[in-house]
Amino acid sequence: MRIVIPGGSGHVGQMLNEQLSARGHEVVILSRSATPSHAATLQWDGKTIGPWADAIDGADVVINLAGRTVNCRYTDANRKQMMDSRVDSTRVVGEAIGQAKTPPRVWLNMSTATIYDHRFDAGNDETTGWIGAGKTEYPDSWKLSVGIAKAWEREQEIPRLPNTRKVALRTSMVMSPIAGSIFGVLSNLVKLRLGGPIAGGKQFVSWIHEADFVEAILFLIENEEFQGPVNLAAPHPLPQREFMRLLRKSWGVRFGLPASKWMAAIGAIVMQTETELILKSRRVVPGRLATAGFKFQFPQWSSAADELVSRMKRN
Repeated sequence: MRIVIPGGSGHVGQMLNEQLSARGHEVVILSRSATPSHAATLQWDGKTIGPWADAIDGADVVINLAGRTVNCRYTDANRKQMMDSRVDSTRVVGEAIGQAKTPPRVWLNMSTATIYDHRFDAGNDETTGWIGAGKTEYPDSWKLSVGIAKAWEREQEIPRLPNTRKVALRTSMVMSPIAGSIFGVLSNLVKLRLGGPIAGGKQFVSWIHEADFVEAILFLIENEEFQGPVNLAAPHPLPQREFMRLLRKSWGVRFGLPASKWMAAIGAIVMQTETELILKSRRVVPGRLATAGFKFQFPQWSSAADELVSRMKRN
């Protein structure tokens, strides 16, 4: 297949490019930092139609990953960039598909598992999950992420594209040993003996191994029954304290310094991020994938962590 990946220069895009190319697919990356010397990378600004749109005309699949990282302080400027980068890129991808003479048969657009409510009692699936319902008390600042997620998905829904199937990827943390990934960040904390429970560690962590992420993407491309939102998450989210305990075990580290909520707040300021990323309970399960018979290679975090640590050590 010919697959175009807007916003594909980040670690998820790098991983997808590597895995899909290895299977014989032609991958074209759209990036703000592209240089002419990279034949498979085209430059775009993520908000206006340009020569890059020609790559979408005749492509089989578009996988839009574009969006400014949320791993930052929620200043007014960063809030605007987080929102605009997602909404603008989704809008212009829709425009490019709409004007294509031979539009792609499927458009996968990144979304986020953070669209669901802060929840402990049960897993959020696509049918019964609480969409930012606020049924559990949480800080007002967390509403920003839910609002961005809703606007992101709404923008994909707007264009009428009768020949292109649209899927919103409600993605949990993609675990990969690629440099700059969230797995690398968590592993560094473990090795510094800082990977203990945070604020008690009851909040759930949802995740997906990179191998299952790639297989799920291909599964969604090939199965035409899928339209609308799909949760990309392993079937067994677990409390943060247990998640980190198993990661410490994989690294052979016995102790992880616990942190209270106020300590986490100070750490977030130092690391220029927000406590929402570590305190919100993201209990998300892959309802639609499970119903369709998708088989996870790494359904349990213990085996996923062991495999990822083993590869990281080899590298």
